[in-house]
Amino acid sequence: MPFDNLNDSEELRYLEDLKVGKRDAFDFIYARYSKMLLPKMQRMIKSSEIADELMQDVFLKVWLNKSEIDLEKSFKGWIFTIAQNTIYAYYRKLALDIKMQRHLLETFAEFYNQTEDYIFNKERLSLLNEAIEKLPAQRKEIFKLCRIEGKSYQEAAEILSLSPSTVSNQLVSATKYIKRYVFFHAQEFILLCIAAYLKK
Repeated sequence: MPFDNLNDSEELRYLEDLKVGKRDAFDFIYARYSKMLLPKMQRMIKSSEIADELMQDVFLKVWLNKSEIDLEKSFKGWIFTIAQNTIYAYYRKLALDIKMQRHLLETFAEFYNQTEDYIFNKERLSLLNEAIEKLPAQRKEIFKLCRIEGKSYQEAAEILSLSPSTVSNQLVSATKYIKRYVFFHAQEFILLCIAAYLKK
């Protein structure tokens, strides 16, 4: 049966079989959806070899999570979301390479230099909190006191029994780390990264 002529009820039967682990159903779904996914992934990755590897990852996730397939919802939407998240994860991993970070900081210098306000945007609070929790204990307290609670260096120094210069130095280090963390983990950055690679 040609894949393009498969109707909704027929696909539903294959998905029902896939949910219970029937390998022939998986093979059929793979054959049908890999034809749709691979060209899109190749356009976003610009490497046929890497795109093919990532597509294998997508279908591995489909198989491992087959019990979660919702027969009431669009399977195409579900698998395309998996593919998109897989691509984002690839670029995020790429962005965490030290050499790549230097290149990306140069490429997006203007955007990065604006992230002082960006990191405190309510839409990125979860990322901000993640970054804060990764700071050493003292640096974390200094950042919270000065940048979250708005206390002066002198006030923070008195609370923590430190010198104002120590508070200042620790705050600079904390802010630098948090700024980089939010920048390299934010969804918007991943989209910028993808856009830059697509221009190559």
